[in-house]
Amino acid sequence: MAAAISALNAKIRSQPVLSYFCSTHFWGPASNFGIPIAAVMDTQKDPEIISGKMTAALTLYSGTFMRYAFAVTPRNYLLFACHVVNFTAQLTQGYRYLNYWNYGGREKSLEAQAKAEMRELKGDGKEVLEKGKEMAQQAKEKVMR
Repeated sequence: MAAAISALNAKIRSQPVLSYFCSTHFWGPASNFGIPIAAVMDTQKDPEIISGKMTAALTLYSGTFMRYAFAVTPRNYLLFACHVVNFTAQLTQGYRYLNYWNYGGREKSLEAQAKAEMRELKGDGKEVLEKGKEMAQQAKEKVMR
């Protein structure tokens, strides 16, 4: 059994593409890509849920490991790309966090929400008035019969 595994390993390692595909230089960044994918997806969510501390930590983490991806031999370009995407997404989240909590974004959001609710209430009021007029007309017709 050990000889068969050793022969299979030698066959895989003799082919550069398979050797790379079966190495930690591929699977490390591939499994790590979940973090930047989640960060990119989070850019579409409400900025109120962004954690400033976590965003700062992930920005520093990605910045550090971008450098590490080039420091190892051979250079790991896939890991570098993973951390570039995450670093960029975290910077975007950091900007959104600062804009929302420190530079008036929250107030603008609440103001827009209040205006939308007022428009909705005005629309509902007109509908209620029209419905009331219809009901009054129907009642008047019933009385006239």
